[in-house]
Amino acid sequence: MPDEPLERARAGDRDAFAALVEPYHRELQVHCYRMLGSLQDAEDALQEALLSAWVGLDGFEGRSSVRTWLYRIATNRCLNTLRSSARRPVPAPSFPGPPPEPTRLGEALWLQPYPDHLLDGLPDHMPGPEARYESREAISLAFVTAVQLLPPNQRAVLLLRDVLGYRASEAAELLGLTEDAVTSALKRARTTMEAARSADRPPPPQAGGPEERELVDRFVEAFTERDVDALVALMSDDVWLRMPPLPFEYRGTEAVHRFFTAIDARRRAITRMVPVRANGQPTWGEYLRDPVTGGLRLAGILVAGFAGDRICELTHFETTLAPHLGLPRTLD
Repeated sequence: MPDEPLERARAGDRDAFAALVEPYHRELQVHCYRMLGSLQDAEDALQEALLSAWVGLDGFEGRSSVRTWLYRIATNRCLNTLRSSARRPVPAPSFPGPPPEPTRLGEALWLQPYPDHLLDGLPDHMPGPEARYESREAISLAFVTAVQLLPPNQRAVLLLRDVLGYRASEAAELLGLTEDAVTSALKRARTTMEAARSADRPPPPQAGGPEERELVDRFVEAFTERDVDALVALMSDDVWLRMPPLPFEYRGTEAVHRFFTAIDARRRAITRMVPVRANGQPTWGEYLRDPVTGGLRLAGILVAGFAGDRICELTHFETTLAPHLGLPRTLD
């Protein structure tokens, strides 16, 4: 029996097409986010991919599932975005005085957080037999940051093979490559990813569990009280501090202590931290008291990564995605 929604969509029924692709919308957005590191770019790429799917629906021959067909279109749309020179320019946010000497200058400047509420209701499509990453790790900021350092083809191959679990032959067909090219790209991508991972780190505590809540409470207290010693005492020895789109990165407790000591002498104290979640991790909106209005003004978004009972990563973002995280610009 013919696929009635597909046939109706081919006949020009937009509602039928929407019903055909809707079950895959959220997971495709997550895939585009992993490819591009930006929620805004991911949504743009996904909308362009869905438009291409609608226009090219007659070319869908049914040799693969609708889901795989959509992944092919979305992945190649992301590759076009990565290869384009027309990506948005990196803004130049203000910095409170000259920063201390960084450990290194980071390369992943396009990174944005991904709100957890967008993961709610994500279809439970089990990854294929080739998958090597669990879903929680594959949405973490550490993973997405490392992926952004890969060349476009390696990025696509790694996500299709090690996250989605497509076989080499399937990934080759999706990308229009040979199996040998896919195997070679995957080998190089895995080498880069392994170098970025800290294999000996303990897993994070259960999200929302008592261990995470205790660590969160201690962190918020130290951060808002500007107690640098207490803050650094909560961190792992190899902690990373990042602040895209600024390139400055600080690794290790000594470098992070130096950073907060230098910055705290110039910045005003965070008055309130409003908790949300992004990338499966504790996240806060940072609010400062406005000296003119007296109200609280959103100054940044902070995402923490945990390893066991220690903080292993802190990533500070600008306020661009505040509405997506449910964070108001001001508080009374």
